[in-house]
Amino acid sequence: MRMTPREFLDCERKAITLLGMSGVGKTTLADKLPKDRWFHYSGDYRIGTKYLEEPILDNIKRRAMDVPFLRDLLLSDSIYIGSNITVGNLAPISTFLGKLGNPAAGGLSLVEFKRRQALHRQAEIMAMRDVPAFREKAREIYGYQHFINDAGGSVCELDDPETLALLAENTLIVYLRTTPELEQVLIERARLDPKPLYYRPEFLDQELPVFVAERGYGSVDEIPPDEFVTWVFPRLFHARLPRYQAIADHYGYTLDVADAAQVRDESDFLELVAAALGR
Repeated sequence: MRMTPREFLDCERKAITLLGMSGVGKTTLADKLPKDRWFHYSGDYRIGTKYLEEPILDNIKRRAMDVPFLRDLLLSDSIYIGSNITVGNLAPISTFLGKLGNPAAGGLSLVEFKRRQALHRQAEIMAMRDVPAFREKAREIYGYQHFINDAGGSVCELDDPETLALLAENTLIVYLRTTPELEQVLIERARLDPKPLYYRPEFLDQELPVFVAERGYGSVDEIPPDEFVTWVFPRLFHARLPRYQAIADHYGYTLDVADAAQVRDESDFLELVAAALGR
């Protein structure tokens, strides 16, 4: 979706997709918009509650079946298991993705890890393809005037031009470009608290042998799960940045994180986006 600044400001039904690395402030920026006029669509929430709901629950149940006390209760239908995913708590998705490495330390085998990665990729594609329908439902059912899509940090990894074109056709794509200072903060945060991540298959196949050779591990099953995540995150971060910029250059527009951090309310947000459209 391409617009002039005036067309954007005059548009009665604004629809925006926010792109960027996890942690750059997409959700914080979206939360500056009034909840009574803007429908907040979370791609990650849709992934966890719709497209990965069953695999997430199956994973939890498998672990519960390893505990005799819980196994007996599950087999007798005395208890049930559910995940309490919210926009602010997406931990069940991360737990399902898991980390590659030593099973004794909670890691996943390469085969199982890649299986879950493939499921996540397909789920994210479907969640993004749901955006046009949700935009209409937000208006028709709930009466929301505007729509904002808070996309996940791995959208740039999907390599699915059809999905990107669909987003660009139905929303204004805005990329939040990070700063060198924030980049170091996010890398340090990942070092202190390594979290499960999605990797493009080509990226994983390229980086994993380098890590194994550098650290001298004989197999993937010897890898401490946190160690690989910490090692690979800076590489993943720098690999994603040009991919996001390419999406913005082709389909949308770019906002600097430092400017977005100054936004106080809806008026500031609209002015900032309009300025980006005019550049």
